[in-house]
Amino acid sequence: MSRFTIHDLASTIDARAASGGEGSYTRKLLDKGAEHCAKKLGEEAVETVIAAVENDRGHLIAESADLLYHLLVLLKVRGISLADVEAALAQRTSMSGLEEKAARKRDQ
Repeated sequence: MSRFTIHDLASTIDARAASGGEGSYTRKLLDKGAEHCAKKLGEEAVETVIAAVENDRGHLIAESADLLYHLLVLLKVRGISLADVEAALAQRTSMSGLEEKAARKRDQ
């Protein structure tokens, strides 16, 4: 069995976004717009935090999966690809986290 990756999830979201119909939760989210997708992401973020604070491993794993899914849906509705996010991460890893954070403050 091959390993499922975040790229696989992004591809599934892309495919469902291109499809029409009542059967796709992804399509329904996208049709409701970016604001709705952002609210769903926020809800999942809160649920992920709660699971972490409660030290519930299984719940944290499940909520993390939901969080990643809703993040990718929000990126999709805003026209941002996973590759765009990866490029930003690649830039950040060229220096230490403390240096990168200080550079962001200087750029603001």
